[in-house]
Amino acid sequence: MALTDEASPACVIGGFQMGVASVHATERLTQAFRTGQGVAWGEHNHELFEGCERFFGPSYTSFLTSSWIPAMNGVAAKLEAGARIADVGCGQGASTRLLAAAYPNSTVVGIDPHPGSLETARKAVADAGLGTNVSFELGTAQDFEGEYDLVCFFDALHDMGDPSGACRNVVNQLAPDGALLIVEPNAGDRLEDNLNPVGAAYYAFSTLLCTPNSLSQDVGAALGAQAGEVRLSEVIVGAGFGSVRRVAETPFNIVLEARP
Repeated sequence: MALTDEASPACVIGGFQMGVASVHATERLTQAFRTGQGVAWGEHNHELFEGCERFFGPSYTSFLTSSWIPAMNGVAAKLEAGARIADVGCGQGASTRLLAAAYPNSTVVGIDPHPGSLETARKAVADAGLGTNVSFELGTAQDFEGEYDLVCFFDALHDMGDPSGACRNVVNQLAPDGALLIVEPNAGDRLEDNLNPVGAAYYAFSTLLCTPNSLSQDVGAALGAQAGEVRLSEVIVGAGFGSVRRVAETPFNIVLEARP
């Protein structure tokens, strides 16, 4: 399954594609290590964007609407009835499309700062024949606007330059009784908890992709790919949320629900 079944959440082909893509930026990364200026996600080879969706997409397909959202308090029923959803840092829109298809009565907006990924996302929506309940906007987690019942960060919070500022903005955009869904790499809170095959891969990706991307932005918090639930919760609560709880996990991800 790991190398043959691309519908399986155990498939890692996309991870290898991301690794190859990062090698294309070796000279740029070397310079960034020397200067500390970072390398933005959009500066990488297009294989990175494709590999990212290929790696994370099967997990979203397998778990997002079947177990992750149902594990949140009252969210599934709200989305089925009709609500507004923001998928922030949507990339090429795999998660956005899943939400739009699963909850046709809801409106889903995918938001991302990379124009090329949004162009691909719009084409994928058209090819899938999805309805008019899904759209995409150019923007960041710090500046998007609108009242939403659910805001989602799919494997994106740790990449942001200012994750605290992103969470503060979400607090301001949530509707009453709204929630934030945070999907992050499955990491322990101590270094020794991450000394395993998945942790090794995520530390490598953090070094080549996640941390340099954060450093390329304002603040440059550099949470990296192995922040852990305790550190993530500190960031989220420190930004104005009243509670954070783990609602699900897989070998690759932890899933958190935050409420103001």
